[in-house]
Amino acid sequence: MRRYRFGWIAAPIAVAFGGAAVVAGVFALVTGDAAVLRALVVHGWDTDMVPYTWWVEVILAGGGILTGWALWQILRGRRAGEAPVLARPVRLLRAALYVSLACALAYEAPIPYQWWLELPGTLTQFAIVWLFFVVLAGSVPRWLRIVALVAGLADTAVDLVAIVAYGLGQYWDLPRLGNVLHLLWVVPVLIGQARDGRWSRDTVRAGMVAAVLASLSSRSFMIVGFGGIADHGTVILMVRTILSVFELIWMARTAHELAGPPPEPSTRRGERAAVRPWPLAAVAVVLPSVPAAVNLAQGMPFWIGPRGAVDMFFREYSSYPAGLAWVAVDVLVGVGAPAVLVLVAVIRRSRRLLTGTILFLLLAAAAGVVTALTARPEEDWQVVPEMAEERLAVYPDGQFGGGLDGQLVFGLSPLWYSAALAVSALVLFLLYAAPPAARRGRRVFAMALATAVALIFVPAADRSLGTVTTAADCSPPDRRQTGVEPAPLTGERAFICEVRTGQVLDIPATMPDQALLAYGRSLCGVYTRDDPRELARVESVEGLRVRDLYWAIDDICPAAAAKVKTEREADDQEFAAFQGEERAKCAATPRHRPLIEPVKAVRLDDPVWPETGLEMRDTASTGDSGGGRHDDLVESGPGHLTVSVDSEYHLCVTLETYSRRPPVETKGWDHVTEAGYTSTDGELVFHDVLAGIVLPDLSPGGRRGRYRIRVHHAWFPWKGEERGTQRLLIMAYPGKDDKLVTYRKPAGGR
Repeated sequence: MRRYRFGWIAAPIAVAFGGAAVVAGVFALVTGDAAVLRALVVHGWDTDMVPYTWWVEVILAGGGILTGWALWQILRGRRAGEAPVLARPVRLLRAALYVSLACALAYEAPIPYQWWLELPGTLTQFAIVWLFFVVLAGSVPRWLRIVALVAGLADTAVDLVAIVAYGLGQYWDLPRLGNVLHLLWVVPVLIGQARDGRWSRDTVRAGMVAAVLASLSSRSFMIVGFGGIADHGTVILMVRTILSVFELIWMARTAHELAGPPPEPSTRRGERAAVRPWPLAAVAVVLPSVPAAVNLAQGMPFWIGPRGAVDMFFREYSSYPAGLAWVAVDVLVGVGAPAVLVLVAVIRRSRRLLTGTILFLLLAAAAGVVTALTARPEEDWQVVPEMAEERLAVYPDGQFGGGLDGQLVFGLSPLWYSAALAVSALVLFLLYAAPPAARRGRRVFAMALATAVALIFVPAADRSLGTVTTAADCSPPDRRQTGVEPAPLTGERAFICEVRTGQVLDIPATMPDQALLAYGRSLCGVYTRDDPRELARVESVEGLRVRDLYWAIDDICPAAAAKVKTEREADDQEFAAFQGEERAKCAATPRHRPLIEPVKAVRLDDPVWPETGLEMRDTASTGDSGGGRHDDLVESGPGHLTVSVDSEYHLCVTLETYSRRPPVETKGWDHVTEAGYTSTDGELVFHDVLAGIVLPDLSPGGRRGRYRIRVHHAWFPWKGEERGTQRLLIMAYPGKDDKLVTYRKPAGGR
């Protein structure tokens, strides 16, 4: 077993990280909460940017395992043993690689982004480019090293200018061939590493993966998502972020192996497979050309063309050179070039070439299946003439035209190509696969580990997304039955019930709560970012004015909650000022001076604001409420008495109870009316059920019997307004008369 200098540190860290990613993935699938998994694997790609979706979380859990393996590759150091004596350029290259690696890892730390944090790593890259030029002398021709040196320095200079320009508030538009410079540097370096005995094939392979990913990167993109659904484009960008660890792995292994013993020579280099009967091998050669021949007979030299998710990826989420390379592959597969590749592999019978051919055939078959599943009769870009013109510019004029209603016309379905390529790969594998004894043990272990991880996720991924809360579930239990005041809803439950009962969002009633929460959080992200273009897109696509939905998402959205809190505080302040002014009005009204001594008198400090007037009803009475006597102020009948007031204004109320009939007072009052009332329950209480108003009891000590109720009403002017507020004086005294008497009434009143 190989031992490494810091393996005892790297192994626990790598295992702990990978295990934590698996646990966080299972937790996310079971609970629907992916916050821990996102923070662990791809911090910055929270559920606002990519909403929770089970298959996305499975991918992220796999990405966590990959990151754990990357930590092992990075932290383990060189092979254990005595370190060789290194030349000065080699020592400097190792140091520069470690510095660049440290800068890259520090950049991933959860600290606020500052543009100048990228400067140390970028400046170190200048040294790395030059030192590779020196160290690879003898492994790469001088002219190729010069090409790599010039391209590497130019590529690093472009990055440096872009970083500084961004820091100065200027936005640098990278040239469309910007990635070509990087490839012109890294490819000669990888060639040199492959020829140099100091680096292993695995290191070169890691560099090749990093180079491929770099060639696909567009270096600039914009993320837009709608509707609480994981957009495939943003998921692709997120996965590409995870796979960027291969560049760190390549840098780390390059530095480690410079100071370690030379790698073990491969025992399989140049190994050739056994000769197989030609009729069987011919099947693998001919199959890829069959669908190509049919397509060419119809005048269609393209395999896929401008359709489906694979083409969209290379056109919208990759670099311009990668898009052109994809068109070239499209043509080559379309005209049957894989048949030539299979023929060369069968003739040479090189294990490496056969493996690469099988892998290419399987990848092409998978691309065809994905295209067939994601292609639509009319792609989104077709509805925009400018986009359609740009998309079709790389194809011959009229190549896909002639369809009904302007639809594009293609040849055979990509599934036919996929079937032919997959069967060809299977035949090659059955004919030329290495015997089981020759297969490397770690590959078997990797396959077993991948299978085990997949099986771990099967039970959790098969679970339901969760319950569906209905509007009935949100109704609180009746307090009269439980005897307990129901607690107010908060957080996620409050948001779910707000949507279910208020129908503030146009969603299916069967949408699971977890999906609804993910949708709400995506709206929260749109609201928080407050990007006018994004808001306009959401409104045009979903018909939602997100800025107006803050009151619906505030329970799960801090930004919306802050706005709701601000508005509530402003409303509270405004209402407090309003109430203060109403109290000031009542305080300014003249106090009533009784002409005789009352049994009790109450002047309310705070005004009341009835909704429907004030009513006094005898709870023990069985009399009919109708058929009574009334004027515009008072209505009386058996068991009830009602005072009518203007519900748009507050009331300043004074209550007085007498033991005998007080003198009639009309001066200073607009309306004075007196009526009879019989209390069998010993209460004289005016109330307004809708407004929640209950006035103090007028009865003297709970006395039952017959009373006369005299009501005085007047308007009180305030700040130039004749009707500033209402004054109300109610007197009660014992009396047997039931008739209604109006002592004073406004002009035109009854």
